[in-house]
Amino acid sequence: MKGKHIPFTKEQIEKIIEAHPTPFHIYDEKRMVEYARYFIDSFSWNKGFKEYYAIKAAPNPYLMKILWQQGFGIDCSSMAELVLAEKLGMRGEEIMFTSNDTPAEEFQKAVELGAIINLDDISHIDFLEKVAGLPELVCFRYNPGALKDGNMIIGNPEDSKYGFTREQLFEGYKKLKEKGVKRFGIHTMVASNELDPDYFVETADIVFDVIMDISKELGIKFEFANLGGGIGIPYRNEHKPVDLIKVSNGIKELYEKTIVASGLAPLKIFFESGRAITGPFGYLVSRVLHIKETYKKYAGLDASMANLMRPALYGAYHHITVLGKENEAGNNIYDVTGSLCENNDKFAINRLLPKIEAGDIVVIHDTGAHGHSMGFNYNGKLRSAELLLRTNGSVIEIRRAETLDDFFATLDFESAKIFR
Repeated sequence: MKGKHIPFTKEQIEKIIEAHPTPFHIYDEKRMVEYARYFIDSFSWNKGFKEYYAIKAAPNPYLMKILWQQGFGIDCSSMAELVLAEKLGMRGEEIMFTSNDTPAEEFQKAVELGAIINLDDISHIDFLEKVAGLPELVCFRYNPGALKDGNMIIGNPEDSKYGFTREQLFEGYKKLKEKGVKRFGIHTMVASNELDPDYFVETADIVFDVIMDISKELGIKFEFANLGGGIGIPYRNEHKPVDLIKVSNGIKELYEKTIVASGLAPLKIFFESGRAITGPFGYLVSRVLHIKETYKKYAGLDASMANLMRPALYGAYHHITVLGKENEAGNNIYDVTGSLCENNDKFAINRLLPKIEAGDIVVIHDTGAHGHSMGFNYNGKLRSAELLLRTNGSVIEIRRAETLDDFFATLDFESAKIFR
């Protein structure tokens, strides 16, 4: 059962549960900050390098404030995420707005905040100009199509709803130049949860190549290349984290070969990683309610896919630790389930674990990204609290658990009386 890091003991968790009943997500600030610094240090050769944390992974202002203090920007894709950045005090080019099928009011908010706007479609040039005006800096999202393979989660680029074709990039930047736009960026993202470091180097090669061709043909200067996110995390024990030093060295070699040699330097390198920044440093803590034995053994938790839907949505693997039984042999096969009226409400299927009993505390690993943030209220389930394990060992609540009053807040029971 060993192999996955846990930043707390069973005794510590039991004490936390006294004040914060299960289920809850808890984040490890110390290791999150260490990884953030490692990310930035890996690209220290590039003046202006910036990681724009994809806030959709874990949209909590406490977490974003910690990352902002490390020098991160924020990548937003909706009105709520823009307002979250605004409430934190973020403005201007600390914010990257990358959206698709975008409503007018969201473009207007992004312009108001001075965010870098990353357009998803060539038709959005005129739409943005009409509803909010064109800012001085505009970025396009590039979909390289058959030039790049996707992966299981995000799919093949040619089937993706995102981005400009190569031909549309030339047309779009020409149009921006004619409209008086002076500053330009480019962005791409073609993978999700990718563990091969060479994949990101290959992506940079494609982007640098198109930058060189567009700059030559249109006579424009690119300020930055946003190489997107997609950096994976080792959900399974046998997986290894992405070697960012290797990624950086590979991109640096291409940068000197293509960008510097073509007279296009300086070019800032940006990323918009979310999963890699917070994913490995979050844990869903839950208690076993029931053990059921029919055709299989089931360990039923007080959490459900309302707290973590990745296993049900993608068949995703999340390691599970039974606290206090870390050193026991995993020779019992369980489906680990929640209580939703859906048969795919399972955190694990046919998982070898130590013998589990009602009352045991289980820790589901790597839930710091796309865990709490993808929660929902189906079956009237209430979303759990979020806690932060501080670097000094203290624990604070950074989001309270939902209540029944929260669940019913948008309903008008008085008006409903007319149907009696």
